[in-house]
Amino acid sequence: MDRLSKQMNFILELDRLKDIKRQTYKLNGIEQENDAEHSWHLAVMALLLSEYSNEKVDILRVMSMVLIHDVIEIDAGDTYAYDEAGNQTKRERELKAAKRLFGMLPEDQEKQMWGLWDEFEDFKTPESKFANVLDRVQPGMLNDATGGKAWLEHDVAKHQIVNRNAKIHEGSEILSEYMMNMIDKNVKLGKIKDE
Repeated sequence: MDRLSKQMNFILELDRLKDIKRQTYKLNGIEQENDAEHSWHLAVMALLLSEYSNEKVDILRVMSMVLIHDVIEIDAGDTYAYDEAGNQTKRERELKAAKRLFGMLPEDQEKQMWGLWDEFEDFKTPESKFANVLDRVQPGMLNDATGGKAWLEHDVAKHQIVNRNAKIHEGSEILSEYMMNMIDKNVKLGKIKDE
């Protein structure tokens, strides 16, 4: 029962993901999505879009990664992609959070969660590359669908988005091209600064 108790406590702790707001707006353009919604959305994208990965991927591993990748934000908070100051302390905050959160689990599952999280962050395996593609495309897709609302609120420039997405072609040439076309379209519409 000690094992089950640890697992259930971790699962209950994950409910806090529903309280971590992201900067990206939901399709309604009114509410910001939370981390739980984001992770679920990425898992569905993995299921539906894996055919666009440059390499064959283990879909369950990709789905596991995207479901776990933001768990640490329960403690570390969501750091906006273009928040330069916040990104300077992000890794330190996230490591501390991962230690506490993954440490709630039985040892074998603690190692499993660390492995998934580290793999996602390292961007080396086909699965991590594809998971990162999804993590970049999803907010772009929602920004596009909401008339660039978050981009406009944060005065985001094209070079910021291009830099953040510079490596996604390694996971999916097709989805990278999709993203670049979406960026160019929104620059022309004035939703993203052209600089």
